[in-house]
Amino acid sequence: MPVGLLGRKVGMTQVYTDDGDLIPVTVVEAGPCVVLQLKTVERDGYEAVQLGFLDKKRPVGGRRTRGSQASRSERGHVVGLSSKRSKARAEAGVEPVEKANCEPKKFVREFRVDGENVDLEVGQTLTVELFAEMSHVDVVGTSKGRGFAGVMKRHNFAGQRASHGVKRVHRHGGGIGMSADPARVLKGTRMPGRYGNARSTVRHMQVVRIDAETNSMLIKGGVPGPPGGYVLIRPTNKLG
Repeated sequence: MPVGLLGRKVGMTQVYTDDGDLIPVTVVEAGPCVVLQLKTVERDGYEAVQLGFLDKKRPVGGRRTRGSQASRSERGHVVGLSSKRSKARAEAGVEPVEKANCEPKKFVREFRVDGENVDLEVGQTLTVELFAEMSHVDVVGTSKGRGFAGVMKRHNFAGQRASHGVKRVHRHGGGIGMSADPARVLKGTRMPGRYGNARSTVRHMQVVRIDAETNSMLIKGGVPGPPGGYVLIRPTNKLG
């Protein structure tokens, strides 16, 4: 079973199935991803596969690194760079960590593989063909950020009445407190606040089509996040 892939949401469209049904789908650019590290219990305390997606620009001609460009530490994560620390570790007989020998990546995430037999190597490239035999997947993304929102938009409250005597509180949430006992606001009370911009997982999404030439995957339904947002795609363990 594949560990998963990193990708980017392209947008939504609709396609016809073989039965002639028109269904909505989300187009996801899934991979190619490079295996950057294989975490082990002996060295890291847990088992995981670290993947990277999309190359990150490097500064040219010794210029100062900008926010969108890879720093020296990010470059040293994927290739071996000469430094005083690396030389000291080599003289001490410390075995260097295997590098992927690729470009620094913009989107880096790990997939836990505790106790699973993973036949992967550092530097290996994973493509969307990993999910060629998968009918359903789980998609993890970051939902659209909508800023500070009131209770009607954030929690679907009905609001106050619009009748006589209600004075400029039509979209308010109403009372939140208690009487003398317990004389406090309970935790978890639904109030205005930040809406969206949170990790969201949609499970058991149907894979409609896979195009290996364009590294694209068509998934039935909506995927969290805006077009261009990064997503994680992993095999689902949900039945039915």
